[in-house]
This record gives sequence, structure tokens and C-alpha cells, in this order.
Amino acid sequence: MTRPLDGLKILDFTHVLAGPFATRLLGDMGADVVKVNSSTRSGPMATTHPHYLMWNRNKRALAIDMSKEESRPFCRQLCERADVVIDNFSVGVLERWGVGYDTVSPSNPGVIYVQMSGMGEGGPWSDFVTYAPTIHALSGLTHLTGVPGRSDIGIGFSYNDHQAGLHSAVAILSALDCRRRTGRGQRVDMSQFEVGVNFVGPALLDYFANDHAAGPVGNRMPYDPVAPHNCYPCAGAVSENVEDERWVAIVCMNDEQWQALRGVMGNPEWSRHAKYRTAESRVENVAELDAAIADWTRQMEATKVMTICQSAGVPAGVVQTGADMAERDPQLALQKFIRSTTDEHPELGAMTVDALPLKFHGTPCDEYKRVRAVGEDNAAVLQEWLGMTAEQVQKGEEEGIFT
Repeated sequence: MTRPLDGLKILDFTHVLAGPFATRLLGDMGADVVKVNSSTRSGPMATTHPHYLMWNRNKRALAIDMSKEESRPFCRQLCERADVVIDNFSVGVLERWGVGYDTVSPSNPGVIYVQMSGMGEGGPWSDFVTYAPTIHALSGLTHLTGVPGRSDIGIGFSYNDHQAGLHSAVAILSALDCRRRTGRGQRVDMSQFEVGVNFVGPALLDYFANDHAAGPVGNRMPYDPVAPHNCYPCAGAVSENVEDERWVAIVCMNDEQWQALRGVMGNPEWSRHAKYRTAESRVENVAELDAAIADWTRQMEATKVMTICQSAGVPAGVVQTGADMAERDPQLALQKFIRSTTDEHPELGAMTVDALPLKFHGTPCDEYKRVRAVGEDNAAVLQEWLGMTAEQVQKGEEEGIFT
């Protein structure tokens, strides 16, 4: 049985996380993703680097040294046979190589180019070199996701990279649908910076409507009277180290859930005070409220707090670690979310992967092939896409073209 995107040819010039995440999604759904790289320029993203291993499964690996002029005609031929060409270089790299959209589209009018640079094309910052921390900072995400009194904490992990990858995958599918109706491809320019700004929309609206500059609020709701709305300490830590602390998130979005939480806690005397009667008054007294709830949660393990809260209709969730999710989470275990690749890595052996969180009942996407080394699929890709013989490929490798 085929997968949804079987037959789709994607030439993938992306690196690190944002772009590879986009193409991993499409590869999981059946697209023939050919990752273009060079052993002479792999740098910190070598094929045993965690980022490379994480984001490049279900792809084939083709090595082309684009620093060599004689390599570029082959690359252009590949682009002329691709459905999608995607990169997350700085603006203009593919054009300098002679394989940009304006060069390729006359001979391949159906091709779709996605350029997912840090700042987008044009403007005073278009040449900026960006990674997740700089995008988070510039877009306002770092400022808004810290704790009150500090603007330097931020998200930490590469949130915006993942969001940029999702936006690119949606853009590709949208452009493919447009091509189905019009017969023509197109170029998509995506700014990872603007993706980040898009996620601070309420803060921008607050500023434009109320002339109020939003700031970090920690775990609290910035615009709605909701309390409790926080993470609370629990019993069960295996050591006094910070990383072994156990926590649970509890949220009461309305008075009914608050009353249910009171019942779960045994209707303690403090909870009957008038200052906790409404959501507005609970927010006004949130520090005392959080301290009282924490006194209750500290007596139990996090999973028990979550279970008894959820059984009463109170939203609650354990603040899980990686070990929790991989070894103890019954929901992920049932869904077989953590699984092994269908083939072993030649250096690292059996690889464990996170499954695609989409279940296609008519066209299952449950094949997970290991990450390929740079150039490992030279012969197969060049034969299938360009009709080259094994001898021609070998000659190109010996001349340093396909390396």
C-alpha cells in the first residue's frame, strides 16, 4: 500500500533543524527526499551528530561538492527533474550556484522552490545569520516566555525551528495543490523570523489596541483571569538534584474545575476563603493560592496528583522527562510512538525514533528507514533521476564531483 506522497521528488538542500524537520515530515509520508550534502562541508552536522540523526531519516543521501564548477550542471539537472527544491541557506546561495528558481523554472515549469531563510528576502536584515536563539530573541519569544523580572530566559529548545519546518511543509503541500490546478509551480519565500513574530500575535494586539507592552508572565495566563494555572512540586524525587525534581501542571479554566479541585484536595479550610471564590479574586491572590496547592501536591507523587485530578475533571499533567516518555508513559507505549528503524545504522546499530504523529488509515505511514551517510545513495539517485550508469557515478566520485 502506498503512502500519501509516494512519487513526489524533493531535492533537499537544508541543514541543522528547521529545513530537515520539514522534509522529514514529507519523507515519512512517502516523498522521495534526496538530501544534498558534501563530505567536504558537513562540519558540525556530520552524519553521527544528534541533529543529523534526528531529522534525516526516510531520506536518501546524495553527495555533490558545489564548490566545484563542474558539479553544478549535474545539480541543475537534478533540479530540473525535481518537484520541490528546498533550502534554508542565507538568501541567494542557490542563485550563486546557478540553480535558482529563475534559472530552473523555464525548463521545469512545475517545480516548487521553498527558500526558508532566517529573515526572508529583502530588507536590512536579510543577510543575517540566524539560529533558534537569535530568532527567538528578535521575534519577541524570548522576552515573552521568561519569568517576571527577567527577559533573558526564553524557550530554550528550538521551538521556532520546528514551527518554521511545519510552515514549510504546509507551504509545499499548498503549492502542490495549486500546481495540480494550474499546472505551474512557484517560488515560496519564507522568513523564519516572521514565523516567530506570528506567534506573539496577542502581545502585538495588546500593544496596538491598548498601548501596553506585554512582558514575561512565567506560567500564568497573560490576558485571562485563570487560577490556578501553574506547575507544582511533588514527592518522588530520587535525589536532591534539580533535574530529579518532580512537578505537575494544574489548570482550572473555570469555577467548576476549581470546585472540583477543591473536592480532590478534601475541601481544605483555606480554600473556603472568599478571596478564592471567583477567578478574578484567585488571580489577585495567586501567590498564596499557589503556595497552598503546592503544600498539597508535595505530599504525593506527580502521577497520582495527575490521575486523581483528571478523574475529577481537573486538567493536570505530569511535567515529564525524556525517561518518563520513553519508558513509563502508557499512552505513548500504546501508540508505539517510540520505535526502531527498519534497518540498523552501520556505526550506531539499532536506532530509536519518534513516530510520525499522524495516522493515515488508508495509506499507513509506518516505515522508518535509518539516516544515510553523505553520498551513500549516489549511485541509486543519479541512476533514477539522471539515468547515469554506475561507471559514470564512480568516475564523478573519483573526480571529486559526487563527494
